Amino acid sequence: MHLSPASDEQRIEDAARGLLRGIGRLSQALFRAGEFGLPRSHTAILDALDPRPRRVTEIAAYTGIAQPRVTVVLQELEERGLIERERCVKDRRVVEASLTPAGTELMERARQRMASALLEGLGTNVDDPERAVGLARDAVSTLLHAVEPEVS
Repeated sequence: MHLSPASDEQRIEDAARGLLRGIGRLSQALFRAGEFGLPRSHTAILDALDPRPRRVTEIAAYTGIAQPRVTVVLQELEERGLIERERCVKDRRVVEASLTPAGTELMERARQRMASALLEGLGTNVDDPERAVGLARDAVSTLLHAVEPEVS
């Protein structure tokens, strides 16, 4: 028996609501486990800078944090020695922010704590924690690509 498109849509909507709640709660739990010692807005910006330096506009787009707030947080992170800002070589009008070694170290230690907490929790409930995390990562990537195809 095939379900009608309306009931298929309702089932996906219900599943999406549960997914969003679950992702939000998991994000909160992992953030607590990371013990960053910083507000979430600060860690979101550090995370955005992890792969490469970025402009304020890129950071705002990546994190969803308003540009004026990004600027304030960058100043605070710079004062803590976690990021540095430099003029772009190609366009001197542009300022790019990047992680300092201290910022990179903070993120690495926090991510290790987050992964340890996740694996510890999975270890008691799941036969193959590595596979479970890999499947979850792949599922989130698939959903992200469906909503934002330009994101890789």
